[in-house]
Amino acid sequence: MSGTGETTDGELPAYAERVLAVAELIPAGRVMTYGDVAEWLRDEEPPEGLPATGGGGPRQVGRVMALYGGAVPWWRVVRADGRLLPGSELRALAHYREEGTPLRTAAQEAEDHIPRLDMRRARWDGQQNGNAAP
Repeated sequence: MSGTGETTDGELPAYAERVLAVAELIPAGRVMTYGDVAEWLRDEEPPEGLPATGGGGPRQVGRVMALYGGAVPWWRVVRADGRLLPGSELRALAHYREEGTPLRTAAQEAEDHIPRLDMRRARWDGQQNGNAAP
């Protein structure tokens, strides 16, 4: 096995496939936290053809997104505090604005003036109707 977490035959680990599948389910303009994705995977049956794997937590979800998330809407899996991903703030912000994701204006005293996600309004609860989590 390589240090990237890929299997020796170049396939993604089953847990990574499941994390990426959840990221693809998140509707445009909505987000889930790393912890939300981890909880979703604990509560849901794995997609057909993928084995049930041991659960991971928010850090494992973040690791999967860092290693493999470029092919999915990575900007929709976020930190719980609503801060944008360091080093990718401007790219993520462009996606959020394009999709109409709710944002909070940055405080005047903030050094970078980068808005945060409005987690109360942007957070997706995993329901197909797209309602926000309470």
